Amino acid sequence: MGQIIRKPFKTYHHGDLREALIQAALQEVELGGPEAISIKALAKQLGVSQPAPYRHFADRDALLQAVTAEAFRQFNVMMREVIETPGKGSKLSRFAQASLAFGLQRHGIYRLMFASRTMACAPKGSELHTAAMETLALLIESFEAPAVGLLRERQALKIWAGLHGIVMLAEQGLLTGEAGQISIEELADEIVEQTKLALNVALKAAEEAEGKA
Repeated sequence: MGQIIRKPFKTYHHGDLREALIQAALQEVELGGPEAISIKALAKQLGVSQPAPYRHFADRDALLQAVTAEAFRQFNVMMREVIETPGKGSKLSRFAQASLAFGLQRHGIYRLMFASRTMACAPKGSELHTAAMETLALLIESFEAPAVGLLRERQALKIWAGLHGIVMLAEQGLLTGEAGQISIEELADEIVEQTKLALNVALKAAEEAEGKA
């Protein structure tokens, strides 16, 4: 599957310090999760004065929001490619398996995006909120189903919650698959199939209700 882009950077001398801070922070998150971010350490790493980053970010939380927004944007590019490139299974299945692999392989960035307070603190309309909603829109699009009420949106939230649960339990060693003799990937596929079935039933019921109206 695709990966979030790791842009190489050198000690900062000239150019866009804001972008350099974001890219350096992404690499730190990759290694140690959200907790690894320190503006002081990043300034030292980039060879700038301690006050310099604060010309671009008011505080650590502001930097984290910008870093998370960039992670979501890069994730969205990757997921767009996943669902638009023909491959094994449905678009929804490919989305689910790619999300699962990302969460298991890139857990530091995954936790920043989906398991930290950064997203919860992002105001509606902010670059972070917008980027995250684009991710949800891609998931909804992968259902390849007509828009009827909020049926797709509800099922999208269910599958998102299910995939997130798999990632978090697996990371803690609490989901080995041994008890049910099923792999994590097979479990994700079962969630996909059950979600698609539930959506199809709901769409049929809505169509019948409209026909009776």
